[in-house]
Amino acid sequence: MSKNIYVGNLAWGATDEDLNDLFADYGEVESARVIMDRETGRSRGFGFVEMEEQGADQAIEALNGSSFMGRTLRVNEAQPRPSRPRTRRF
Repeated sequence: MSKNIYVGNLAWGATDEDLNDLFADYGEVESARVIMDRETGRSRGFGFVEMEEQGADQAIEALNGSSFMGRTLRVNEAQPRPSRPRTRRF
């Protein structure tokens, strides 16, 4: 079973590959994604990593509060996004 991990306070220049490389030391990374702004194409400063459960727990413990590319990371298990009410556009 895999876990989805939130990675916050990323350096603006961090890439998907940087995230993958950082978490690969703790187990097999299924996906690593830096979230980009749709309008500007720039990083929004956070991302998500999906990996197997045991490695995910180790990565969260080891990387939360650690320094990466000059920034102190916030790393924890991702929480489901709350559902937003749909608005109608006329």
